[in-house]
Amino acid sequence: MDRELLNAIMAEQQKEFEEGGIELVGRELSEKIIELLPLKTPFFITGVRRCGKSSLLRILKDRLGLKQKDFLYVNFNDERLANFSVEDFQKILDFADSEEYAKNCVFFIDEMQEVQGWEKWVDRIKGRHAIFVTGSNSKLLSNEISTTLTGRSINMGLSPFSFREFLKAKKIDAGKWKHSLETQARIRKAFEEFMQTGGFPKRVLTGQKIVVSELYENILYRDVIGKFNKKLSKQIKEMSLFLLTNSANAVSYRELAKMAGIKNVSTVKSIIGAFENSFLFFLTNKFDYSIKKQVQNPKKAYCIDNGFITAAGFRFSQDNGRLLENAVAVELKRRGEDAYYSKNESECDFLVKKGIKIISAIQACYNLNEGNKKRETNGLMEALKKFGLKEGLILTYDQEQEIKRENKKIIVKPAWKWLLEQQ
Repeated sequence: MDRELLNAIMAEQQKEFEEGGIELVGRELSEKIIELLPLKTPFFITGVRRCGKSSLLRILKDRLGLKQKDFLYVNFNDERLANFSVEDFQKILDFADSEEYAKNCVFFIDEMQEVQGWEKWVDRIKGRHAIFVTGSNSKLLSNEISTTLTGRSINMGLSPFSFREFLKAKKIDAGKWKHSLETQARIRKAFEEFMQTGGFPKRVLTGQKIVVSELYENILYRDVIGKFNKKLSKQIKEMSLFLLTNSANAVSYRELAKMAGIKNVSTVKSIIGAFENSFLFFLTNKFDYSIKKQVQNPKKAYCIDNGFITAAGFRFSQDNGRLLENAVAVELKRRGEDAYYSKNESECDFLVKKGIKIISAIQACYNLNEGNKKRETNGLMEALKKFGLKEGLILTYDQEQEIKRENKKIIVKPAWKWLLEQQ
């Protein structure tokens, strides 16, 4: 790549990064990263496109008190860098030297997965520079890359705003909600909005629904359809729409193949893999002590953000129950929990495993009433008995009570309270 053009692009990107753009909202992940800085190892931050990775880098820059020439920012999600190759990485270092950046300046690299061979360059310079790398594809963390990077590195996932961050963006102080009925009312109203709009930062801060619709199309075409033969475009779009419309429902690969009109089940598995790599969807297995059965059983698919479901999915009604379950699944993923679902005589939405033990069981039910109470409690009780748990949790919109049954305790709690709990 032409050196002068590359230098001009980097100078422009640096200026734009320093000036910022969209309003910065504090991210909880930044605190975790700051705590781990003494390890002096590269950080890899992955997540769905537009979830706030670039803003997180700006937050880290501010938290570290970095001034001009103390850091260098490069964004490979720039069409002008389409011809950048592994041989051009040295030119980045040359640019830093010629522009008199600090010798140990911090490197912030956005969307690094766009360049082949980047991991060898990072491995070469990580002894002299603190490095923060972001990517919108989980292949950024592949085993091959981990092998190339000698020594340790820290991998962290970033999602769209959590409910706590959503409230922060809406200027709602949730710190003392327990002592303020007015604050609780504002939080409940915000929770209703969060359930429908999701947490993509630009959607939250601008209020524009089209932001999410366009982002969905961008991810679908760029990160999924673009990886396959064009002849599969229609089937991939239909499969994505099906998963959006049926999030939280168990489905098998064969059922998806039949629905999409794809003869080869392995092709369906590859498409699902692309959905997961792009962070658009993620799957939970039906719990079984047999790994083979876990692989064979139907899986539940969840979308990374409720905003995609409401903006791009086909819905006959509000379907708040499904949106609540999806929001709970996303929060469990954000917390790093190893989650499954259980289904025997009855169904339990979530089992959380730690080590080799199931440590909690959770149902998501928007409105617990006489029509569904037996089903929801039976599913939870079945899980509590099977895994020797003393209590279970039913998350609702705003109901709260305790149910004692057969020496077990079922806690019914508003989901917004659970979402505000610090983990």
